[in-house]
Amino acid sequence: MPDEPGTVISIHIAPDFAAATESVDRVEAVAGTGLRGDRYFEPGSDPERQLTLIEAEQLEDFTARTGLELTASESRRQLTTYGIRLNPLVGRRFMVGDVECRGIELCEPCRDLERVTRNGVLKGMVHRAGLNAEILTGGEIAVGARVRPIDD
Repeated sequence: MPDEPGTVISIHIAPDFAAATESVDRVEAVAGTGLRGDRYFEPGSDPERQLTLIEAEQLEDFTARTGLELTASESRRQLTTYGIRLNPLVGRRFMVGDVECRGIELCEPCRDLERVTRNGVLKGMVHRAGLNAEILTGGEIAVGARVRPIDD
């Protein structure tokens, strides 16, 4: 894992809802829209659909607690982070590299996620499945980008 706290360790996007996610090294974040090339990329989209993040530590903890594996790609979240707690970012502004975001709400697991992965994911990931965020300023997000709260 990275030496720096609060780091993007993977990026996954999918061109449509039925497609598997693909790993990319970098992606363009467009303010008020989403990540270019992703299924949620839509001008004027709902803020909670523009960016999703999940902690690698929560994926590791899920495996340790349940014996089931849930990979970053399978989680369907766009950014996987390491070394930063995401739940406290609800209602706060934060940076992902040079991109300013605002945490909207927890990204709770849904039955669709469990359907495409395995039984136990829904229950095992409640309040641990990441963060939905709004993109406030655009720019590039790359693997290795720092994730840090903006001090209020």
